[in-house]
Amino acid sequence: GTKAVEGLTLMLPKTNTKCFNTTTFKMMKKLRLIQLANVELDGDFKNLSSDLRWLCWHGCPLKCIPTDFYQGKLVSIELEKSNIKLLWKETKMMEKLKILNLSHSNYLIQTPDFSNLPNLEKLTLIDCPRLYEISHTIGHLNKILQINLKDCINLHSLPRSIYKLKSLKTLILSGCLKIDKLEEDLEQMESLTTLVANKTAITRVPFSIVRSKSIGYISLCNYEGFSRDVFPSLIWSWTSPTNSFSFQAQSFLGMSTLVSLDVTNQSSHLPSSISKDLPKLQSLWIECGSKLQLSQNTTSILDALYATNSKELESTMTTSNTLNTDASKLTECDGQVHISGPKSSSRSLLVQIGMSCQVTNMLKESIFQNMTTSECGDYLLPGDNYPDWLTFNNEGSSVIFEIPQVNGHNLKAMTCIVHYSTLDNIISDDFKNLLVINRTKNNIQIYTKEGLTSFEAEEWQRVVSNIEPGNKVEVVVVFENKLNVEKTTIYLVYEPIDEKMELCDKNVIVSSVDENVYSFKQISQVESIDDINQKQKRRKIE
Repeated sequence: GTKAVEGLTLMLPKTNTKCFNTTTFKMMKKLRLIQLANVELDGDFKNLSSDLRWLCWHGCPLKCIPTDFYQGKLVSIELEKSNIKLLWKETKMMEKLKILNLSHSNYLIQTPDFSNLPNLEKLTLIDCPRLYEISHTIGHLNKILQINLKDCINLHSLPRSIYKLKSLKTLILSGCLKIDKLEEDLEQMESLTTLVANKTAITRVPFSIVRSKSIGYISLCNYEGFSRDVFPSLIWSWTSPTNSFSFQAQSFLGMSTLVSLDVTNQSSHLPSSISKDLPKLQSLWIECGSKLQLSQNTTSILDALYATNSKELESTMTTSNTLNTDASKLTECDGQVHISGPKSSSRSLLVQIGMSCQVTNMLKESIFQNMTTSECGDYLLPGDNYPDWLTFNNEGSSVIFEIPQVNGHNLKAMTCIVHYSTLDNIISDDFKNLLVINRTKNNIQIYTKEGLTSFEAEEWQRVVSNIEPGNKVEVVVVFENKLNVEKTTIYLVYEPIDEKMELCDKNVIVSSVDENVYSFKQISQVESIDDINQKQKRRKIE
């Protein structure tokens, strides 16, 4: 009977507390689970089973756990609404412990030494009103997943070591009325997905938070929601007359995520200090309030980018060791972009915005297949291939066009081919930025080469969805100064609305036709160039 018991539950109402002697448990050698509520235990705790795995004791009257209680195999300790003041007088190694819950313990004043709890995954200390200190040893919890300190109203700060927790996914500080600061070290918490810190004394959000690649949900300083929705408003809140753009930009330098700034309510264009920090941003989306503001901001941005690129150019001029793709004067012939006359200083560049799919790979294969020398030494680029892609081109570094409506198809990506010439003694990457200016919606998207290659699928969806039929759009390619952009060609790539998602593959391209500079990823399910040519012949016959 008693020797076979593995689990025991005794839940009494608070008004009917009972006291039992620990000898009651002496014969329960196989006892692994204990659940008690409003029960007092008297006697030696060594009488409890040494095989105990789960201790749940609500309303525990003890001020600390007795030293003669063996806890070496405990996986979970839940002592809610207890009288615990200090959990252990002497902490012993507890390698099995994964859950520690001391919530609503009114007398708890400090946490235990966490260095002896190497496998703790969940720490819950909700509503411990006298808790004033978290041990610095919390930094030893290398497997911790969740820390909940909600409503610990006397807790005034967090130890710096807490920011070293690379495994932590959820941190809850809401209701900690005296906590007034989160350190910039927050970005070190590389697994943190949820941060809840509302109803605290925190008035300033750490700038490093927007660099986090993991945070998905945030509640802090009256900002609440998914990070993709909160971060743009958060960043804009830093843009004020008292905060220079230079100061704000430090918070999101190097971010791969698309950062948004809303200047629709500003009477003037971007502050002059943008010239220092704008070129350092990997991606930026600026919402303007009018066409005049759009024009002013576009001018400021281009001036800033060209000024910075000119300085970089002066420091990198040397003998070139880069192979060039021959190109020269561009004309339009038979619906194709025609590039004739070899020239050693001319190059071609392909940049793709959006998600790759079967059609984008068909287009890229067609481009590279046709960029071979014909008998007259010319190059041919594909023209319109309705409804798969449409072509727009212009001399120089920008193209302005109106997005057409293609029935039964959605815009999937934009592919940009740029032909330019450069000095022979320049070995830099040349391509610096790409701007997509929506003149209908009055917004500007700015990308660096690094930004284009680091976007996730969700971010690309947001970028492409901003471009709708009827929108007047301008694409501008920014190179280092002293480069001559001869012609820019834009391909709008479409896919059938009912096309299956499995045909699409995330593959952001920033590539030079010169194999020594950049290269394409190889994509499966690519239609061969022969199939493309056959399709074009059939359309001509029809």
